[in-house]
Amino acid sequence: MFEVDKEKCIHCGLCIKDCSANALNFNEEQIPVIDENKCFKCQHCLAVCPSGAISVCGKHPENSDKIEAHDSDMVLNLIKSRRSVRHYKKETLSSEKMNKLKNMLNWVPTGCNFHKLHFAFIDNIEVMNEFRNYVNNKMIEDLTNNPQSEIANKFGRYTKAIISGKDIIFRGAPHMVVVSTPTDAPCGNVDPMIALSYFELYAQSMNIGTCWCGLGEACMLLIPELREILEIPQGYNPSYVMLFGEPDIKFARTVQPEPFEVVSVKQFNKKII
Repeated sequence: MFEVDKEKCIHCGLCIKDCSANALNFNEEQIPVIDENKCFKCQHCLAVCPSGAISVCGKHPENSDKIEAHDSDMVLNLIKSRRSVRHYKKETLSSEKMNKLKNMLNWVPTGCNFHKLHFAFIDNIEVMNEFRNYVNNKMIEDLTNNPQSEIANKFGRYTKAIISGKDIIFRGAPHMVVVSTPTDAPCGNVDPMIALSYFELYAQSMNIGTCWCGLGEACMLLIPELREILEIPQGYNPSYVMLFGEPDIKFARTVQPEPFEVVSVKQFNKKII
């Protein structure tokens, strides 16, 4: 699990300092050693070692990328220019872009380093159209024949548009990804949102449009067979849906949002009830 190249180790102790699990200590030779029962495989020791002396979990420093400086203004502009896209080109994303999106997900952070998220992609527009038609027809049938159903209550203000055949749910998107978490995930309520936030910003950097699909999430909950269609494993719960694809619209500038309330706590006031 844990190897140290004694020729490269400079005995700086940074790996020990940054180990949040307190799994590392120096031995009598001032070489870091690990308590594997404490390690939760975050790889911080590999990442922080300035001399590249540490390998862990079968990962070696020579296979890692160097960390580069980033332009904070460019990152901020990327965040500011992100918009929900609801108009897409009717084409499949290139395999190069699709593979980059999928591969990036290996680096999204999770609570407790719990790397068991499941991502179900529809990465072919023909398959997406079949899925879209199935869901939309299911919705039309239920909204028409059972106006008091749970689906009808959930989709109330969209009922007329859906029945008329408009693709209100999927917005004509050629692709979607559904993220699911195990039922016992320690941070299952937040990990999927973190993952999709990273996914969205990376997609934005490649000029790929995205849209958080709340109606798609509702469909996942209300139409159980969709889990099987999307090959979501037993013991996993679908958490959220994101649409994506080549945008058929281009925004010219950022918006000017109303600011959120932000406070700075300048002193600690303990109120005794």
